Amino acid sequence: MAPLGNLLRLAPLQTQQLPSHPSIVVSSGDQSGRKQTENGSDEATKSSRPNLVTFVEEILDEALTFVDGTLPSTFGQFSERISPPGQIEVQLLKREISGHELSQVPWTKSKVPRHVPEGVQNTSELWFARKSSHINHVGQDTADFREFDNGLRINHPEHEREYTPDVYDSYKILEWDVDKSWAEEGVNRGLYSDVTMTIYEMCHKLPFPLSPRVFPVLVITAKTGRDGFVVVQLPVNVESLHGAFYSNRRNEREGSNALKRKKPVLGVYTSIERCILRADHDIEWTMATTSDAKGWLPLWIQKLGIPGAIFKDVKFLLEWILKKRGGRQ
Repeated sequence: MAPLGNLLRLAPLQTQQLPSHPSIVVSSGDQSGRKQTENGSDEATKSSRPNLVTFVEEILDEALTFVDGTLPSTFGQFSERISPPGQIEVQLLKREISGHELSQVPWTKSKVPRHVPEGVQNTSELWFARKSSHINHVGQDTADFREFDNGLRINHPEHEREYTPDVYDSYKILEWDVDKSWAEEGVNRGLYSDVTMTIYEMCHKLPFPLSPRVFPVLVITAKTGRDGFVVVQLPVNVESLHGAFYSNRRNEREGSNALKRKKPVLGVYTSIERCILRADHDIEWTMATTSDAKGWLPLWIQKLGIPGAIFKDVKFLLEWILKKRGGRQ
């Protein structure tokens, strides 16, 4: 079994752990009081930030190791359901990663080191996953690999907002030009191409009287060869970023409607979406996630709803694809 990595975790990344970007400004409350350059980059920390290409590669490698190796060998199936359209068999799986396992993660001894989260040995991550196979065909109830790629990898946060009924906003904070950095460094891209890295605030409405939830996420997408792609979302603390909208409560003054002006609760989630075109030409779609919506909603209640939510995403995506295509064939 492959060891767990230090990046694909539920503990949020901090802004100082991200690669350099002109929009990342050290907040005025930063205890170091270090001088900032005119474009907002902190002179003392810029050189200590992770290299962008190394950072992206580590996250993508860790995600593929987890979904292609750790998931099939350590997750247990607990349900199988049939999803419309087209009577798709969907397997639901889960695994709990204990505090002891998390304390053994090489937090500080990886290519992209992180501080060990406080009290990590007293926490755990409950992961849920689903797997489904799809006919690779543009048909009445089916979609081909190109349509899956367009719906899941390309503009992932915006498309997720469009096909998920409870997502009311996907607010883009910033974006890195990964392809440019890769070209400038002249390193071998290996398996990955068309790589993107962005930060979004994903906004979910919940039934009354619960407050909306906003999940700030670092989103990395990439093709993995000709017949595969991956989408990784990691929690990130963006409260100090001037470009944030919900995390710093700017939305309460500038939101365009009543829902977007509501004070949200900031939650965290980590997720991986992986699609491959198998040798039999069917599409294999795997998704895994762990989350904490925070607030006063107990975790045990949250966890009851996660399997149903990730199951419904199969229907939501395929119906969105059919609608975008112009209706049923």
